[in-house]
Amino acid sequence: MPFEKVSAEKLSQAVTHQIEELILRGILRPGERLPAERELSERLGVSRPSLREAIAELQEKGLLTSKAGAGIYVADVLGNAFSPALVRLFSSHSEAVFDYVSFRRDMEGLAAERAAKFASDTDLKVIQTIFEKMEIAHKRRDPSDEARLDADFHLSIIEASHNVIMLHMMRSMYELLREGVFYNRQMMFKQRATRDGLLDQHRAINTAIQARDPAAARAAVEYHLSYVEQTLGDLQIAERNERIAQQRYQHEIERK
Repeated sequence: MPFEKVSAEKLSQAVTHQIEELILRGILRPGERLPAERELSERLGVSRPSLREAIAELQEKGLLTSKAGAGIYVADVLGNAFSPALVRLFSSHSEAVFDYVSFRRDMEGLAAERAAKFASDTDLKVIQTIFEKMEIAHKRRDPSDEARLDADFHLSIIEASHNVIMLHMMRSMYELLREGVFYNRQMMFKQRATRDGLLDQHRAINTAIQARDPAAARAAVEYHLSYVEQTLGDLQIAERNERIAQQRYQHEIERK
């Protein structure tokens, strides 16, 4: 956990400020459990009463939450980005899928451009590491790990852009994607040709960012998400055609 010794200001306020910054920067993530009280007080170099005072303030602000017998967790600060009614609308109207991909293309193109400019060497290592995991997962028949790493890869680029507003906004959007609100990501990876194409596109994105080429990074992301948009459109047409074919078949076998 990335905690540091605090300075001589009021200790509880210093602890509050440090944890707030870690949440703001996306280092401490929603649902993540904080270390036990004794360990955390030692890491921060403060007394337990000072730590408790800070934790209580952060809970009052809605940034931390306690679970009986389980400890203190970062609150689900992303959960209120969209109302449940709006999420249901997203999931029931197909045009939301393509608006979502278009939005991602704009935002993630900018994020990739910023990452190529502003990412630290360690940011680039994170992106590279996730891509290498994708290459390993690509060899497996089950696409679930590769689909999960796909989201991690894109979020690592957003993190490397060092824009906290974009980070939290896009994390909330990816939570909806993980929940299957817009489309089933694993469907994208079922066909080998599509999986191969997606991996090549992620490789191009990674290569451009590692080379610190902003224009190439943005272009690679835009190309990738245009491919995703086209593939989703093709999938929708194929599913519609299959439904029609099944109706014809059912009607045919029922005819006298």
